[in-house]
Amino acid sequence: MLLTEYAAGRRDFSYLDLSQSDLFECNLQDINLQGSNLRQAYLAYANLSRANLQGTQLQAAELGNARLQSANLKQSALDRANLSRSILCYADLAEASLQETNFQSADLRYSNLAAANLQAANLVGADLQQAKLEGANIGQCNLFRAQSADLDGAIADEGTIFPDGHRGSDRTMG
Repeated sequence: MLLTEYAAGRRDFSYLDLSQSDLFECNLQDINLQGSNLRQAYLAYANLSRANLQGTQLQAAELGNARLQSANLKQSALDRANLSRSILCYADLAEASLQETNFQSADLRYSNLAAANLQAANLVGADLQQAKLEGANIGQCNLFRAQSADLDGAIADEGTIFPDGHRGSDRTMG
């Protein structure tokens, strides 16, 4: 249904239950899935550029190698999701729940992660050039070898692993 209607030109699919859907390699640019349930959906290699995913439930979703440039993920729940090697440049992830999310080698350049909860997230090797992390919880977060990370205003703890490999202390950066 979704793919057929999308191909016919429909873009508004807000508040749908698409949990556990298989959308592997789908091209869904500019789609509106605001408030939808995509828990455990399979979206590897999907193109969700400029998608509206605000308030969407994406817990434990597979988004490895997905394209999410300029996507609106504000206030979404992506806990335990896999976004390894995904492209999220210019994405809005403000106030999103990203606990235990895998961003290994992801492109997060110019993304907005302000006030996001990145508790225990994996950002090993991620590109964070010009990413906004003010007020973000990076406690227990692994940022080893993250590129161009400006952690001013982010909230670290003793379990935070910084890009150079050292562990942090309980404090706000900056």
